[in-house]
Formats: sequence, C-alpha cells, structure tokens
Amino acid sequence: MTFIEFKKKLLDAEISLPKFSKLIQVSEKNLQSYKKKGEVPNAIAVAVTCFAHMQNEGIDYRKIIENLELKAKTKKGAGFAKTKRKETVLKK
Repeated sequence: MTFIEFKKKLLDAEISLPKFSKLIQVSEKNLQSYKKKGEVPNAIAVAVTCFAHMQNEGIDYRKIIENLELKAKTKKGAGFAKTKRKETVLKK
C-alpha cells in the first residue's frame, strides 16, 4: 500500500495519523518515515484497511484495540546513550 493510499484509508477510518499512532502504539515519527519510502508495511496496511472497513460497518474499532492494552516498544542496546559514560583510559 502506498503512503497516499494509507492516508486515504485513515480518512475512511475517520482517524488522524497522530491518533492512529497512539492507538496502535507506534511512534508517529516511525509512521511518517514511510512517506519517504513511498509505502507502508503490510501489517500497517492491514490494520488501517480493517479500521476503515469497521468504521464503514459502524463498529467501534477504537475500543477493541484499546482493550488489547498494547505497549509501545522501546529501543534497547544500539544507539546513543542518554547519559554520557565515563571513558576508560588505557595505561601503558
């Protein structure tokens, strides 16, 4: 699914990108990055398509997803540390 199709499905689901992001516990920045790539991952495409269909059928998908109590994933390991570590000086 292209990013443009994704945005149209969000409109069909009557949900904004920030609210969709919060609902599925994926950062908005992550979702916006798909704009550069031109397409969204299959799992995101499936979710937004289901949400749009459920909205069209009068089903409150928001409550269903909220009941899942999804947790946002956090990065572990690689990357820059928030606090500076003391550098070890090697003695010769």
